[in-house]
Amino acid sequence: MDIEKKVRDLVEEKVNEIGVTIDSVIYEKEGNNNFLRITIDREVPIDVDTCVEVTNIINPILDENDIIEESYILDISSKERGV
Repeated sequence: MDIEKKVRDLVEEKVNEIGVTIDSVIYEKEGNNNFLRITIDREVPIDVDTCVEVTNIINPILDENDIIEESYILDISSKERGV
């Protein structure tokens, strides 16, 4: 099972509890850094506070399960919607 699927399986239910869905999970190397990029979405626009809230939900779950061996940067962002 790949990292993206494992991460989604671990965090999706908790994130859904606050009315947010996970649009995508991407784990990639960029330069010398590894990034875990999680894109979130919901019916109403997502603000910075929501991104922080989701980060605060996801971080402890990832720390507890320790599925990514190397160090990485967690990047939570919202899905862009056309207006």
